[in-house]
Amino acid sequence: MKQTIARVAIVVPDYDEAIAFYCGRLGFDLVEDSRLAEGKRWVVVRPKGATETALLLARAEGERQHAAIGNQTGGRVGFFLFTDDFARDHRAMLGASVEFLEEPRHEAYGTVAVFADPFGNRWDLLQPA
Repeated sequence: MKQTIARVAIVVPDYDEAIAFYCGRLGFDLVEDSRLAEGKRWVVVRPKGATETALLLARAEGERQHAAIGNQTGGRVGFFLFTDDFARDHRAMLGASVEFLEEPRHEAYGTVAVFADPFGNRWDLLQPA
């Protein structure tokens, strides 16, 4: 038996703003953007070259969901973007004005730096050792 985590939802304030960041600044592919009832959309993005796991960009509705924007993992790094070339991707992300919260560091598990999306979610850019 094979199982796959196909989608991980990220609550965002606005679909288009999220697409602009993930696709425009991080270079992700827009896999799907389908209109649903009542102004909702099914928006799926994933890193270039990825084939299985993708992000579902879910627009917040109501106070509880709005309060969760950027804090879905309690302030911890909750998302991990693996790369095969840390220097290339770090340079490109800096050029696209992605906010890094620290300088790159070398750990036993690889080269890593924490960055934030414009909504407050913390990410690792990580090239595994």
